[in-house]
Amino acid sequence: MPCSCVVARLVLKEGKAKVVRRTPFTIKLFAEPERASTQPLTLGIDTGSTLIGSAVADEQGKMLYLSEVEIRNDIATTMKQRSKDRRKRRNRKTRYRPARWHNRKNSRKSGVSHPR
Repeated sequence: MPCSCVVARLVLKEGKAKVVRRTPFTIKLFAEPERASTQPLTLGIDTGSTLIGSAVADEQGKMLYLSEVEIRNDIATTMKQRSKDRRKRRNRKTRYRPARWHNRKNSRKSGVSHPR
């Protein structure tokens, strides 16, 4: 459950908890708290095409947590650009090189001739 900075600092100082993550700041208690400090909360998630929003509110409607995640919609475009760049890199090495026929299986067969 969310707590104030003072409570978190005191619990950490007494050695009753450890820091799990710094962003967002999260602590993990080593033992069950003396008094039950849970409260009913509501989680709301809004899934959209470009943004995903999430929020946690208590019974009075006070927001305890808000977040927004922007979804990348440029993946297909960047993958196409990568493919084009790869093709350009491969093709620019063979622009003026004469065609090679001796590395083909059919060119090694007797009686088959290819122009050079």
